Amino acid sequence: MSRRPSLLLDLEPLRRDRDFRLIWAGQMISAIGRQVTVVTLPYQLWVATGSPLSIGALSLVQLVPLLAFSLYGGAVADAVDRRRLLLVTQSVLALSSAALAAIALVPHAPIILVYVVAFLAATVSAVDQPSRTSAIPRLVPRERLTMAIALNQAGSQTAGVVGPAIGGVLIAAVGPAGAYLVDAITYGASLAALVVIAPIPALAGAARPGIAAMAEGLRFARSRAEILGSFVVDLDAMIFGMPQALFPILALTVFHAGAGGYGLLAAAPAAGALVGALMTGWVSRVRFQGRAVYAAVTVWGLAITAFGLATFSLPLALFLLAVAGAADVISAVFRGTILQLATPDELRGRLSALHGMVVAAGPRLGDMEATAVATALGAQVSVVSGGIACLAGLAVIAWRFPRLGRYQAVRVPQAHDGTRHDERAPAIPATSASAAIPATSASRADSEP
Repeated sequence: MSRRPSLLLDLEPLRRDRDFRLIWAGQMISAIGRQVTVVTLPYQLWVATGSPLSIGALSLVQLVPLLAFSLYGGAVADAVDRRRLLLVTQSVLALSSAALAAIALVPHAPIILVYVVAFLAATVSAVDQPSRTSAIPRLVPRERLTMAIALNQAGSQTAGVVGPAIGGVLIAAVGPAGAYLVDAITYGASLAALVVIAPIPALAGAARPGIAAMAEGLRFARSRAEILGSFVVDLDAMIFGMPQALFPILALTVFHAGAGGYGLLAAAPAAGALVGALMTGWVSRVRFQGRAVYAAVTVWGLAITAFGLATFSLPLALFLLAVAGAADVISAVFRGTILQLATPDELRGRLSALHGMVVAAGPRLGDMEATAVATALGAQVSVVSGGIACLAGLAVIAWRFPRLGRYQAVRVPQAHDGTRHDERAPAIPATSASAAIPATSASRADSEP
């Protein structure tokens, strides 16, 4: 029997792990709808106000609750049945999209209502994200965890390609209200999957949500330089090198490509990330995973800088964004692997929450940075200067976090014992940069379907 080509994405978790397969499919469908809303919100605000700062304000409105409540949300995820919690959060998020549709149908509705709903949805997401991320190691056995992470990235990037493209079409055809309604409907797939999978109860002795539990998660993250370094690397890439908030401005005023061009710009990074995710079979052979993170973010910064210089050609700009997206997903796979396998299950919700805070904060702080520079100096200068700042910051991080660069994985034999996933030993927190973790194959790229 011939072996699967080693570069291709490993589908083993989808074949062997029923609950993962169900939740993966349901979340990917709902993620497509969510991406429709992601591209519709800034477009609606730009058309209504004509101000780049209105998009930056949206990022701030979404960032505050994510930073304020994510760590507590992670503590809750560690203490309760994650399946039940996800049923609640996904239901509320569906209602929030329906509320945005209702607001869009009202002529001259106050823009403040859009910000209010965005704030409430971000608050719920602060609980939803760590619950989803920390559930993955309970749905697959250890030796297939990084394969599952790569599959999550592939699903997320598929949604990132399809969702913005659909969003551009929907905005043009039925307006923002119709786009938001599609998002609300797609949550039905996620809820249906959650209804039929097995419970994911908290482990015995789980800490009660509260200040002490949150402090425990923070102490663990600070004690692991490879985890902390991976967080800082992502912040550097997203704060300085993420030009997403400028896409509607670039599409309408630089490329003169209209809503369709905006959809293409928004989809291009995810298209590249999807290709990158589909070619992750090689990651299991990478020993120094921290160095791989540094290399991937270097490619990201170079591609974003070149994108800012290529505004004379939409096809070239789309290609460069795709290269950046591929680099981002490779970085996300390695960072996700390091995080999940270096963290015991009783802390995964809180560490996933910290990771989610980084993933949420970086792009939104990047939106504010990009729009502020664009307001003062223009969109193109904002993109180029951000890419250069990302590369400079990466050099400083590599110097300050050498332990991440030395972090390496040690391959372990694959298990086929048929035991329940939640009965397998949790990942053992390593005590040194070269601690042994299983190396199998392992947002924006960090976002999961």
